[in-house]
Amino acid sequence: MAHPFPKIIYGTAWKREHTADLIVKAVKQGFRAIDTACQPKHYREDLVGSALGTLYESNIIKREDLFLQTKYTPIGGQDRSQPIPYDPSDAVQAQVRASFSTSLRNLRTTYLDGYLLHSPLNTDARTLEAWRTLVALRDEGKVRLIGVSNVYDVRVLRLLAAEGGSGVDIVQNRWYEGNVWDGDVVEYCRNEGIHYESFWTLSGSPSLLQHPSILSISRKLSCTPAQAIFRLAQEWGVTPLAGSKNEGHMKDGVETEKIALEGVENDVELLRELMISEVERA
Repeated sequence: MAHPFPKIIYGTAWKREHTADLIVKAVKQGFRAIDTACQPKHYREDLVGSALGTLYESNIIKREDLFLQTKYTPIGGQDRSQPIPYDPSDAVQAQVRASFSTSLRNLRTTYLDGYLLHSPLNTDARTLEAWRTLVALRDEGKVRLIGVSNVYDVRVLRLLAAEGGSGVDIVQNRWYEGNVWDGDVVEYCRNEGIHYESFWTLSGSPSLLQHPSILSISRKLSCTPAQAIFRLAQEWGVTPLAGSKNEGHMKDGVETEKIALEGVENDVELLRELMISEVERA
């Protein structure tokens, strides 16, 4: 069942054995989009599935009301001391298919709303081989939207777009002051109608959290500085990933999109100009 692209996504990286409990809490607090990966090194995709089973069985939510997104992680991003969801000696196409099948089993679903390459592979040829498999999965109706994470070179996105079809649907990158707001990729995504998802935004931007304009927005709108940043991201076409373990902060994240940016236009413009100037200087 198609539904609007989410305004905020619950991220499950590094949650380890607490993953299932946190997913249940996040959904109860209002999250309707979940991001994970078939990568035991940083994610417990199986425990995401356990949480979903609990939620479905308790009639708290239905599968069709969730945006569920996971990733194929190339061998360079896997920990070989842990179970790998494919045979690394297989062709890339077979690896992606095997990882996808594992994800469906883990997540107790027959389809995915989003499926991403966790990163480009070590060569353009291998990246394209993996990408063609994602395109095929989308064409087969097994995935709604496909994309790539950790891609900071617009050349790679153009390479994927040249493969035809409907192109790249999603990019998921770090969007924070340390990489100057990923300016080139964000602009490309905006021009091409690609959904841009951000992570590391709060953790990687301590000075932004203390910026006078953010504090001013927070004060005027009676919201937290984190909410102010997430709301501005949404206003600028960026979907933030939020991974708080605190139920109060989870609720704050979900309620971010309801914040009306009224009476803070000057602060918003100052922040936008600041980010643009930082991008231009880079």
